[in-house]
Amino acid sequence: MKHLLIITAACILASPIFAQSKKNKQALPERVINIDFSAEKGPLNTMFKKCVGAGRANEGLRADWQQQLAYVKKECDFKYIRMHGLLTDDMGVYKEDKNGNPQYNYMYVDVLMDYLLSIGMKPFVELGFMPNALASGEKTIFWWKGNVTPPKDYDKWGALIKNLTEHFTERYGADEVKTWYFEVWNEPNLVPWFFTGTQEDYFKLYEYSAKAIKSVNKDYRVGGPGTAGAAWETELIEFCAKNNLPIDFVSTHSYGVKQGYLDEYGNSGTILDKNPMSVSGDVIQSRKEIANSSKPNLELHYTEWSASYTPSDPIHDSYHEASYILQKLKQVGTAAQSMSYWVFTDIFEESAPRFEPFHGGFGLLNIQGINKPAFYAYQFLNRLGNIELTNTDTASWVCKDANGNIQVLAWDFTNTHPGDSVNNQVYYIRDLPSKSKGKLKISISKVPAGIYSLEVYKVGYRCNDAYTSYYDLGRPKKLTRLQVEQIKKQNDGSPVEKEIVKVKEAISFVKELDIRENDVYLLKLTKL
Repeated sequence: MKHLLIITAACILASPIFAQSKKNKQALPERVINIDFSAEKGPLNTMFKKCVGAGRANEGLRADWQQQLAYVKKECDFKYIRMHGLLTDDMGVYKEDKNGNPQYNYMYVDVLMDYLLSIGMKPFVELGFMPNALASGEKTIFWWKGNVTPPKDYDKWGALIKNLTEHFTERYGADEVKTWYFEVWNEPNLVPWFFTGTQEDYFKLYEYSAKAIKSVNKDYRVGGPGTAGAAWETELIEFCAKNNLPIDFVSTHSYGVKQGYLDEYGNSGTILDKNPMSVSGDVIQSRKEIANSSKPNLELHYTEWSASYTPSDPIHDSYHEASYILQKLKQVGTAAQSMSYWVFTDIFEESAPRFEPFHGGFGLLNIQGINKPAFYAYQFLNRLGNIELTNTDTASWVCKDANGNIQVLAWDFTNTHPGDSVNNQVYYIRDLPSKSKGKLKISISKVPAGIYSLEVYKVGYRCNDAYTSYYDLGRPKKLTRLQVEQIKKQNDGSPVEKEIVKVKEAISFVKELDIRENDVYLLKLTKL
């Protein structure tokens, strides 16, 4: 238990409970967030929790996956979930009899969809990959062998999509399915990894898919191209306009490292981009391209995004990821209707089942369900009230709810990566202490008089920083049950400070905090 006591103490000592001397206080820089309680910007834009990713559909049949999703839904309140492999052979959807007649089976699909709906989530349906019996070739991707070739018969593909859509309608009702999204394929521009056809082949696949879905119900939503790197967006829009085809949304992906698109084994090495507008710049550019197209009002969904595109990148486990997420979402603003973080769990098997507790997986949770710093970024976002207050600070949200409770989510994002001299895979596995950024002063005027409970939550170096707890244990290849419980307890998201605050008439609420590189704070001021 020695590690537990030391690490927990470190989190508390780094919290704002402990004031510095006046001499030190004057020497440090001060960042001030000034807010007027009565100045409302409007309803909070919650696009950040519209959708989240998962690895593949078949993983959704597992008990541990389902348990983790229910937990993430409860704490972060994601509305939709998107995943690969709904039509891949391990879901048993499609085969043909000896005469070549299609045979459809949605047993596993039903189990998955029933579960999602039972916990209040909806599918962002990715149509892929190709059932082997319908495939034109044998090229596959990932350990679980998703077939990435075009259909051997586009009419049979269209019939499959129509039959699947009819099945969804019969099972769940048209009113429910109208709320879903249907996305055609995944990253077809990454040839030959995710698709062996040409852009023309993809557009043909899109045409057959969109027509099939709309033939069941014209109000069902279909879109694409689900590309890597914000590609083919205007091309698909103009193809649909030219051929009078339906398209309800544009989807694409972006990641925050400098080179490459696919690295499921983590062999190539990645470097976090120093461009301060990485990822978010892509989203803003996508919105401009749509606005200048023949269909300027289409929804934009980034159906995958994260700091890195490989599930072997330790930045995903690092405390740096929490502030990175918040910074990018803040920069995106209203440019996208959703930003689907890739993914919610390390139960994710592109390269094979992984057993190392912290291997750089994409997840908000690791395999054992330990909360990573990234998880707290989304949990904190979900705790914001529904009314955003006017705020000129670029690294915070300040909100209130209908009961007059106030929430402040503020962070520092500092890209400490040394640059091209070292890969993420070498840098982010280290013990990386954060440097002081001085003081953060939060001042809110016109707060209604009364007695309030103040709770302060924090994520940062050695505070809700599960990887560093794991590092202190010597980075074992496997964790014992006791070690898992220790790390969970050390990083359970409890408040670092609680106090009762009395607000008098005409007196601002003021709180001063020590802030370090990549610290994240959530303040909840609740009227008693």
